[in-house]
Amino acid sequence: MHADHQPPARRPPLEGLIVADFSRVLAGPLAAMVLGDLGAEVIKVERPEGDDTRAWGPPWAADGTSTYFQSVNRNKRSVVLDLREDDDRALALRLIQRADVLIENFRPGAMERFGLGEAATRALNPRLVSCSVTGFGAGEGAALPGYDLLIQAVGGLMSITGQTDGQPTKVGVALVDVIAGLFATVAILAALAERERSGLGQRAEVSLMGSLLAALVNQASGFLGAGAVPGRMGNRHPSIAPYESFDAADGEIVVAVGNDRQFAALCRELDTAALAADQRFATNAARVEHRTALSEALGPRFATRPREALAAALNSVGVPCGPVNDVRDAFAMAETLGLGSIVEMADGVRQVANPISLGGTPVGYRRVPPQLGADDAAVRAWLLEDDDVLGG
Repeated sequence: MHADHQPPARRPPLEGLIVADFSRVLAGPLAAMVLGDLGAEVIKVERPEGDDTRAWGPPWAADGTSTYFQSVNRNKRSVVLDLREDDDRALALRLIQRADVLIENFRPGAMERFGLGEAATRALNPRLVSCSVTGFGAGEGAALPGYDLLIQAVGGLMSITGQTDGQPTKVGVALVDVIAGLFATVAILAALAERERSGLGQRAEVSLMGSLLAALVNQASGFLGAGAVPGRMGNRHPSIAPYESFDAADGEIVVAVGNDRQFAALCRELDTAALAADQRFATNAARVEHRTALSEALGPRFATRPREALAAALNSVGVPCGPVNDVRDAFAMAETLGLGSIVEMADGVRQVANPISLGGTPVGYRRVPPQLGADDAAVRAWLLEDDDVLGG
């Protein structure tokens, strides 16, 4: 295509939307950041003490900022509003009046006590899409604290994580918060799409407990559909084999065999072709039934070969396989594959890239995670004016 026939530049998909982010810690801020990456103007409302995660460290960035806070707060402006004070509550209401989206994760009833509840904000701004993220919903579980570790425990995730003969184990990241934040993002985008038809906003509610139960997918379905209560299996899979880790000559390696063709290819590469014809291992269901014997037969074959060479050989014949990387190795692998998973922002801030790739309207990285109250003057001035555009 000639340069003079290039299509016109397209705006970020959410440009022009204003998001009032009253949330803190992880799930809500993550949802708000994703909207910001997609072009929305996100105003993070913080109490005078700031978001809890500002104090969560080490590790700390070079400027002393918590790297935890940085992980979910780019593309935002920070304004400090003390909702216990009349003047600041009035500014919060002006922000909500101008906003397209409101995100909050206070305990149920807190927004009502501040005069910012659903009835008040809906009367003030009928087009508002509000999203409440709670731990256990607004009913009988309203008073329960919604911490990720707690949800992992009571929601069943820890019971299926860890070695068979070991203790229940949490996942190494606040995965429930991440899942809930992504569900919240989907809910907000769906409500915005519906608003295009009706002209009216609506309230979305996402609970951490509900999000985790939904994320248990096959494990939840196995219980609901067949009454099977799953337990811990280490790195093994309840329904597929071999789908686990093995000790190679120089470290752990993972094999994810999903069908009989892949299993036959694995056996040929490991010089154990006879195993593919063994009735104990000829089908996936048989392999699952005899998984211990299968692992004992395959284990010595893995132990004699370096994991990088073994992974390359197995992948070349269509067997999903890879080394168990640490985080440093994972980022190095992503860069080698050209995924562009690291974003170099201003002031030396390095961030994980948003994994969404839109061909016509790519995500953007406009603002580093803000210092507490960094945008107080600009935001307060904008709220006290009639101008719809927040400059600066």
